[in-house]
Amino acid sequence: MSDLAARIESVQKRIKASANRAGRNPDSITLVAVTKKVSPNVAIEAIRAGAVDLGESRVQEAKVKAEAAIGEGYTPRWHMIGPLQTNKVKYLPGLFSLIHSIDRLELIRALSRRGELNGVTFEGLLQINIAGESQKSGCAPDECLDLLKEAVTAPNINITGLMTIPPNNVDPESARPLYKELLSIRMSIEKEGIEGLSLANISAGMSGDFEIAIEEGANIVRVGSAIFGDRS
Repeated sequence: MSDLAARIESVQKRIKASANRAGRNPDSITLVAVTKKVSPNVAIEAIRAGAVDLGESRVQEAKVKAEAAIGEGYTPRWHMIGPLQTNKVKYLPGLFSLIHSIDRLELIRALSRRGELNGVTFEGLLQINIAGESQKSGCAPDECLDLLKEAVTAPNINITGLMTIPPNNVDPESARPLYKELLSIRMSIEKEGIEGLSLANISAGMSGDFEIAIEEGANIVRVGSAIFGDRS
């Protein structure tokens, strides 16, 4: 077994243990291996080692790796996990299975228009900046409801859950209240009974705190450095 395969296996075991501690089905947790800043060859090695879902934060970087993977006969599910500019939306059809970073009305409308033009429906998550960090993307918690009401009426876009990113370099346990708040926001939204809206997915947790995120309800975790090492 290669070192990369061993690290993927280790993360998968930690996911299973976290889910079991929380009384959850480990199979309900999706591991997104974050391949940003690694080469296409390393991304393909991760696919060969069992990675099914891969995350990228730049559209062009994802496109290069997706083409390389297809050339090797692989079609993993690609996740857009980084900030998304509206002028990049035209490149999305056929590339990403899930967009984690929908955070504003302008982007919702751009995705809807592009979806109509290309005859596709974009699946996405609403990113919430719970910590209120100015350097991070994401809508404010009090903006969620209005954005979701807009999204649910827009054609060719389907919001299926919520996403958040905790502050950088904090003690993992200090992220727990943020993940609890994300679940609380979801419950508040669900109480509104918005027709056609289902928020089944919670994308939260990265290499330093994905176990805590799972304990607090996340069913999608985005893990990069624990698999690929430091890429800075």
